[in-house]
Amino acid sequence: MEYQRSDEEFKLILSRYKEIQRKLRPRATKEQKMEVRKAFTLAFNAHKDMRRRSGEPYILHPLEVANIVLDHMNLGTTSVICALLHDIVEDTDYTLQDIESLFGEEVASIIDGLTKIDDVSDTPMSRQFETFKKILLTMSKDARVILIKLADRLHNMRTLDSMPQEKQLKIASETLYMYAPLAHRLGFYNIKSELEDLAMKYQDPGSYNYISDCIKNTEKDREIFIEQFIAPIREQLTARDFKFEIVSRTKSIYSIWQKMTKKKIPFDEVYDLFAIRIIIEADDEHQKSSCWSVYSIVTDIYKPKADRLRDWISMPKANGYQSLHTTVMSNKGKWVEVQIRTRQMDTIAENGFAAHWVYKGNDKHTDEQGVEAWLASIKEILQNNENNTGELVSNVKMNLFNKEIFVFTSKGDEHTMPENSTVLDFAYEMSADTGNYCIGAKVNNKLVPPSHILKTGDQIEVITSQKQRVQEEWLTFVATAKAVDNITNALGQQRKEKIAQGKEQLKTYLKKYNVDVNKINRDKLMMFTGYKDKESLYLAIYNRQIPELKIKQCFSKISIAYRLLDWIKPAVKWMWGMKNILTIDNALRRKLTHNPQSLLLGNVHEIKQTIAPCCNPVAGDQVIAFALNNNEIVVHRANCAEAVKLSARYGDKIVKAKWRAEENKVDFLAGISLKGFDSKGLVHSITGIIHQDFQVNCRTIHFETTEGLFEGKIILYIQNVEHLNKLMERLRSIPNIEKVERIYSDENENKH
Repeated sequence: MEYQRSDEEFKLILSRYKEIQRKLRPRATKEQKMEVRKAFTLAFNAHKDMRRRSGEPYILHPLEVANIVLDHMNLGTTSVICALLHDIVEDTDYTLQDIESLFGEEVASIIDGLTKIDDVSDTPMSRQFETFKKILLTMSKDARVILIKLADRLHNMRTLDSMPQEKQLKIASETLYMYAPLAHRLGFYNIKSELEDLAMKYQDPGSYNYISDCIKNTEKDREIFIEQFIAPIREQLTARDFKFEIVSRTKSIYSIWQKMTKKKIPFDEVYDLFAIRIIIEADDEHQKSSCWSVYSIVTDIYKPKADRLRDWISMPKANGYQSLHTTVMSNKGKWVEVQIRTRQMDTIAENGFAAHWVYKGNDKHTDEQGVEAWLASIKEILQNNENNTGELVSNVKMNLFNKEIFVFTSKGDEHTMPENSTVLDFAYEMSADTGNYCIGAKVNNKLVPPSHILKTGDQIEVITSQKQRVQEEWLTFVATAKAVDNITNALGQQRKEKIAQGKEQLKTYLKKYNVDVNKINRDKLMMFTGYKDKESLYLAIYNRQIPELKIKQCFSKISIAYRLLDWIKPAVKWMWGMKNILTIDNALRRKLTHNPQSLLLGNVHEIKQTIAPCCNPVAGDQVIAFALNNNEIVVHRANCAEAVKLSARYGDKIVKAKWRAEENKVDFLAGISLKGFDSKGLVHSITGIIHQDFQVNCRTIHFETTEGLFEGKIILYIQNVEHLNKLMERLRSIPNIEKVERIYSDENENKH
């Protein structure tokens, strides 16, 4: 269907294209700019009959992606061409061969990496993850693929308003699970923060708007405070002839929300709400010393917090990020984070991986080595991993998106490891054999087990023994993909050895009872014991799950009688417990009929609906539901970490959900934690409000006091989130109560 572009739309398209050409002017040749023009013309014509869901001309999307590539990533003409053409093959009749004939093999290869996997996978989850796997594979050859994909995702998130709610939640969850961590790992902190904020906007609009309003309402006071804080620093730096720039930034909404949630504090108590960045001009030889000189000046003016010094100049992050971070006490009694870096360090911090092209060719700069090592580790995981795609992407996320620690061998060699890595992870980092035979280590000359979690600065000497055997429980405490792969491979090899030994043991038993060793007798034993395949049978014999007596019974003259006895035992047991089973089943049916946690889920009826225990959503909470199968739906809070993971993996299983308006109010299980100073009658005041003022029933109550401090946890039944918030507000009014917070998981209840 053709449509006519309005004059206003055409002017907007032309202005966005001219902006690209203006940005390219200082960094592109005439021939390169002509190639960009050719790409724009092709995209303009190919998308001429297409509009986005918002109604705007589709060509604006690739134009915006190209502008992001230039503004945020500092890339060149090849990347701009690919950004302009990134949807051509997927959405139009043009083929990769057409692209290669017009723009060459390099552009065609990048476009291929950006093109989604065809819908031929067996599950919706595998299609999403296969596409991400394809991006990672191409990224290991040409990193521009993932950079353009990040730009594409950023613009899609900026224009998500026009999508239906279930699509918004799916895309937002994918963004939080995969793309924001990837942006962070590549050093694009501005992109990472914007992606997180936009995802939160759709997952938890209430919290997003609340924090956004708080930031706006405190803006003027914050500006005055910042100027007063900066003034003496600026004066001292000027007096010592530094060339510098001082800027301030407010924390992202998402990071503020994370801190409020993690520490269970209100907005007013987030002390590092903003940071001051000092950017200095320094030549290559004096970059490090200049930063430390500025640090000395700042800490002479303001007292530093000893445990908040972060030296990423001496030990840069794997993505090349370098900076000094310290937190100091201002004259107003507030802690302020100060970041100190050179202009070159700031360029890398702002533009991430792409900034390495700016300094490429200068042998004095080794920042790029960290990024190259990171890309090499991606290749290693992709090449060695034989798991399904979901497990592979989980391994990439486990190994590459976590925070990092720096540890050392006994000889002083430095290794970068993901946060929460254990001694066993480090052993496998050394080699597969070192990990397989690891029995412990000396960490800082102290003996520790393989499960010991490492910290930055630890020096490790792995201890091995040839008698050690890889154990399945090791998988529960390792944190790196390399360790998981090696343990899985070793367990697989051990299984093969056990199967072989079980097979030989069976031969011994059969010969003992004068039974021929053949397929017929083996199948008879499988039928007798209930094992469906020969490997499981051999493994069961090795593990003594099938004792010699059972084999003797199978080939005896009365084997049928033994088999009947095996059938009768569980049947009798089942009949004995049938009364209780039926009672429970009827009770469950009655509960579902009058389900106090019911949802109206489209036209779905007669389906079991489960409230997720990890976040305990109540009526009024923003929720997201997943169809686990045809008979069960599980409901999470929209911003629950497990829900984010499920949305990213199983986006097409999201079920549109809203709370049912019931005539008779129903009850939901919720938790409250209280903290304050102990005083006479405090517990009586709390229970009085709960039972008398709000007529709320409690499931469990737990109070304890230590040295005059009071802590309490209450699990109770409430009607909806508004009911809960009113109750919490009323409890906050009790003298000596300092904090009242909602508990989002029932784990605390289970402890008492």
